[in-house]
This record gives sequence, C-alpha cells and structure tokens, in this order.
Amino acid sequence: MAGEIRTVGVLGLGTMGAGIAQVCVQAGFDVVGREVSAELGELAKARVDHYLSRGVEKGRLTAEEKDAALARLRLTTDIGDLAGCELVIEAAFEDLEVKRGLFAELDQTLGPDAILATNTSALSVTEIAAATSRPECVVGMHFFNPAPVLPLVEVVRTEVTEGDVFDRAYAFAQALGKEPIACHDTPGFVVNRILIPLLNDCVRVLDEARVAPEDVDRAMRFGTNWAIGPCALIDLIGVDVHVHASEALYDALREPRMAPPPRLVRMTQAGHLGRKTGRGFYTYD
Repeated sequence: MAGEIRTVGVLGLGTMGAGIAQVCVQAGFDVVGREVSAELGELAKARVDHYLSRGVEKGRLTAEEKDAALARLRLTTDIGDLAGCELVIEAAFEDLEVKRGLFAELDQTLGPDAILATNTSALSVTEIAAATSRPECVVGMHFFNPAPVLPLVEVVRTEVTEGDVFDRAYAFAQALGKEPIACHDTPGFVVNRILIPLLNDCVRVLDEARVAPEDVDRAMRFGTNWAIGPCALIDLIGVDVHVHASEALYDALREPRMAPPPRLVRMTQAGHLGRKTGRGFYTYD
C-alpha cells in the first residue's frame, strides 16, 4: 500500500478530537472533522480558533498562519464526507462497541488505501479493527491531552497491521512534529500501563496516609521532579476519563492496582471531573 497523506479525517471533535484536528491543520494538512451535530462541530471549531488565537498572542504563529490553518478545517455531520481522506483518526468516546460501529462505517466509506486509526487510550486496537474487512489497514494513534502541547504519540500495531500501513502512520506522526513511539497492541500500550496504576496508588495514599492532595502533588513534584502532581494531572486528564481507562485495564489484566480507587469513582458519580467541570481535587475558575 502507498499514497501520500494530504487530507485527514477526524471522527469526533471533543477535547481530544479538536486538539488532534488543530495539530493537523497547523502542520499543513487538510482536515475533515465529523461530529454528530453541526452545533457540536461549531463548538469544536471555536475551540480550535481560540487556541490558535492564543498562539498568535504568544508569538508562536502569525495571524495569517492562524487564518490559513483554520481554513483547512472543514466540518461535517456526514461520515460519507470522509471518503476522500487518506487517513481517518477516530476520537470518539472510549466505548468498544461505539468504536467498532464507527469503524464498520468507515470500512464502507474509505478508499482501499486509506489508513484507519483509533485514538483509544486503553481499548484493544485488534478488537476495533475486527469490525472492518481490512484489519491490516488499522493502527492505533494515541495522542495525549492536550494534543497540541504534548509531543508523544503511541503508534500501535496489531498482529495483522501491514508494515507499510504502520510506517505511513508513524511518518505522519513525525510530520505533525510529534515524537512517536512504536508499540504493539497490549492493554494500556506503554504510558497508561505504567501511569494508571501509579496514579491509582497516589490516590490511595490520600486516604491511607491521611494526606492532602496539595501535599501529595508537592511530594511528587519536589521529591521526584514531576512537572505536575498526580492529583492535578488526574484533574487535567478528567477524573471520569481516568476511571474509564482504569476499568478497561482492570478488565483486561485483573491486576488490583489497575482498578479505580473508590474515591475516584465517587468523584465521577458526583460530577467532580476536574478542570472540565471546574471541580476535582482542586477548584478551577
């Protein structure tokens, strides 16, 4: 398989999808962003506009570059409009059946040389790929939140991913200015396999050692040189997102440290999801 990637589809324009779309248009790629409603699409475009404008204010790009980047983003509610894309990155909700349904639709929509990528952070790429008639064309491309800021992309291959497909996806991540790593489809890939149980341990310490979130964060920042403390990091990721990833890893591995601590489950049930709701371990304006 071969073919230059010029137009990228982003399926789902929530926090991650909008960030991925921004990274792509800033790197010079045309992007077709698909959301389930025009209103959600416009909200995502406004978010991209906002962060690009902040880049202009901070001198990272010119007003002309910002306008040109935003013009490369086209919105749609019709998955059929992704037909001309050489690569589609799915960034929908972390639910296996949702993703499998979308990949089945993409399978019927995209050209034979197109790459299908999922941004899943914890689900099996192999199971998602099995919903298509061409699992050899499927990879994982796990961007990290916020996608325009964090350079890492885990490029994930399954046992049946074709070598050329993987190489093109990896080269595309490099073309975005990212730092890709190659990994195989195992639960949690690399970062979450390490990070999820570590963050869960940090949360359990809050109750077991009767210590405040501020002190756990200060301990890890000043004792281990973390750039951000674990409680602040969970707030940034989203408490619900972390809980969902923990549950997926626990279901796959049955390792007790992977299971979400009860404190995080209670926070999710109360709607205290971190920065996006204004309250998590900390309170935000």
